[in-house]
Amino acid sequence: MADEDFTVIIGLEVHCQLDTASKLFCGCSADFRADAPNTHVCPVCLGLPGALPVLNKKAIEYALKVAKALNCRIPEEGEFCRKNYFYPDLVKAYQITMGDNPLALGGYIEIEDDAGNPKVVNLTRIHVEEDPGRLVHMGNKERGHYTLVDYNRSGIPLIEMVTEPELSSPKEARRLLNKLRATLEYLDVFDPEKEGSIRVDANISIKGHERVEIKNISSYKGVEKALTFEITRQKNLIRRGGTISRETRHFQEGKGTTTSARSKEVANDYRYFPEPDLPVIRVSDWVEKIALPELPDARRDRFMSQYGIAVNHARTLTGDLHLAEFYELVAPVGAQIAASWVADILIGELNYRDMPLSKVTSHADQFKELIILVRDQKITDKAGVEVLRVWLDSLQTEGAPESPAGIVARLGLTRESGESFRGIVEKILAENPQPAADHKAGKKGALNFIVGQVMKETKGKSDPREIHAMIAEILGE
Repeated sequence: MADEDFTVIIGLEVHCQLDTASKLFCGCSADFRADAPNTHVCPVCLGLPGALPVLNKKAIEYALKVAKALNCRIPEEGEFCRKNYFYPDLVKAYQITMGDNPLALGGYIEIEDDAGNPKVVNLTRIHVEEDPGRLVHMGNKERGHYTLVDYNRSGIPLIEMVTEPELSSPKEARRLLNKLRATLEYLDVFDPEKEGSIRVDANISIKGHERVEIKNISSYKGVEKALTFEITRQKNLIRRGGTISRETRHFQEGKGTTTSARSKEVANDYRYFPEPDLPVIRVSDWVEKIALPELPDARRDRFMSQYGIAVNHARTLTGDLHLAEFYELVAPVGAQIAASWVADILIGELNYRDMPLSKVTSHADQFKELIILVRDQKITDKAGVEVLRVWLDSLQTEGAPESPAGIVARLGLTRESGESFRGIVEKILAENPQPAADHKAGKKGALNFIVGQVMKETKGKSDPREIHAMIAEILGE
């Protein structure tokens, strides 16, 4: 069977920890990550006999905020249930979650498909549930000596957002997660910097075959890698005449592979029944009172109309709340040049260094100084990139960072007029006659080598456009 005969079907279950001050059903602090294990616990989140849960109102408000932003319908009634299963970090041997009566139904997220066309991915539901505890394996998973259980995380409020199986590729799945993350960040309901704040279960199948679930993937890049591996595994198995088993698999981050964990449970295995210690919730009338902030799509459209920037820059800049806010800080020095430098250059340099944007935002005035130097043609674009790299390196050292103007002066990167480099251009043309001959013969881009050599010789002080013009003049064009 040819590759193109396979149709990939993907659905996601995205779990987000809500950034409330206390847990979902008790008053224990939800800010536990810097503290010792099992220090944020009480009879309720430890599941001790006789302890009764009390619902956290703020968690429900946050969940409704997400539901409204994602265009969901809020039913008249929602109901908590007990989902029964045994696992060492589930102290009660059941999880309080929502079954047939979730907090929100339907909704959708707009993304782009792999061809760049608009695509609407529908949601099935959003429900609220408690997080289990955390297992800490002492040693590696293959030869672990023993496992410890930390219940600090037990009872942290989660929302689970379930999509319809409408995604067609790992890249679409990652785009949806990026869009969802940005929306949650704009809503200020979670902290993306906290470990485990978002976890993903991915369901994937080849059309006509059984579905496989990949559990607890902790990064967006991990989701894309896990799905890519699983698609290849399933296709190869089908080609060999094998059968896809309905099962749960784990993603091995270090190896980039998935491994079988157990056969996939069905709803009946969990023996759902209504939580007797919590009443039915009726919160549909709260929705009208919830005010939403400017969300990513709205800010993208505003950036295009207000600043006149291209759609690709607007989409990149608004895909992260802090990046959008930083851009608006530096846009007054020149909206379009600032968009290009932030979206095209700064992000790449930060990613290369694994450096957070927060290191730069506290020195926004110096970044503006760099853009002004380029805008006013005091330095070339090439020199500007070199200055940016030196400046970013100085931000990572102790003490005050070196200013862009100081870096330009120290490295002698001040732009000089193209005419002062005429001798260099003539010399390089004379030493390299073939590119000029190729250019005269109509070969496109043949002179780029000459321009590059001039830029190298002049240490980035010359402008490539001026060099191109000078070469054309020398060649009699």
